Amino acid sequence: MRMRPTLSWTPTDDLPPGTTDPQPVADALRFGGVLVLSGAGISTESGIPDYRGEGGSLSRHTPMTYQDFVGGPQARRRYWARSHLGWRTFGRARPNAGHRAVAAFARHGLLTGVITQNVDGLHQAAGTEGVVELHGSLDRVVCLSCGTFSPRRELARRLEEANTGFAPVAAAINPDGDADLTDEQVGDFHVVPCTVCGGILKPDVVFFGESVPVSRVEQCRELVRTATSLLILGSSLTVMSGLRFVRQAAQDGKPVLIVNRDATRGDVHAVTRVALPLGTTLTTLADRLGIPVEGETSAGIG
Repeated sequence: MRMRPTLSWTPTDDLPPGTTDPQPVADALRFGGVLVLSGAGISTESGIPDYRGEGGSLSRHTPMTYQDFVGGPQARRRYWARSHLGWRTFGRARPNAGHRAVAAFARHGLLTGVITQNVDGLHQAAGTEGVVELHGSLDRVVCLSCGTFSPRRELARRLEEANTGFAPVAAAINPDGDADLTDEQVGDFHVVPCTVCGGILKPDVVFFGESVPVSRVEQCRELVRTATSLLILGSSLTVMSGLRFVRQAAQDGKPVLIVNRDATRGDVHAVTRVALPLGTTLTTLADRLGIPVEGETSAGIG
């Protein structure tokens, strides 16, 4: 069963206010057993925009849905032209202070795991191991006919060869790697098929309107069950794919802590929401805990 896309959420007046005191998060980290759930907000300082923050991409961009993607070749041509261009930008992105701080917490045994809603691979590039990519990753491609997986860099090479000279200037790049292009800029962009069976290729990411694989959801639920607390970093929790884990933790009596400048759909379940920028906040927390945060690391996807 596919979920209807949830693109927006309006905060209510009865939500608890945010705070500028990150001490409750420091206390939870010091105790250990913390499960991190990150969203697009942790990657904004790496130059990748979020969906719903100030200036977020949903104010000007409607993401491709699974139904549109499989519905016709023109939609796939538009998607792959835009995504091919956006991929180049994603490949240049580097982990920021927030990603590096999470990696430091993990190295020092404070975390039981990291679940990310992002598809940019920046947690792994910062050195965090065993990240559960809730919505998949842009660095893999899957055939919808035969199920074969292949590296995105190989598809990028094939698309470059099939579309020599394709280099339009995008108005913006979106969190899903989709570049804003007009229909004229897309033109007659040539989409390539699966090399195994000739089927339709799709990035190994969960589109809006598509369900997260059941096995992945259960893996995340188990991580919530074994955690002491749940720490949300940079997510509005608008979509149920992430919110359900917040509800699960709250129902189990486990503290939910949020670091996000704007109100979130999970605030009613949280013991605190720290309304501060992620990079500086997480770096400050590492300093309080006496944990060194390593400098710039390797590139993300690509």
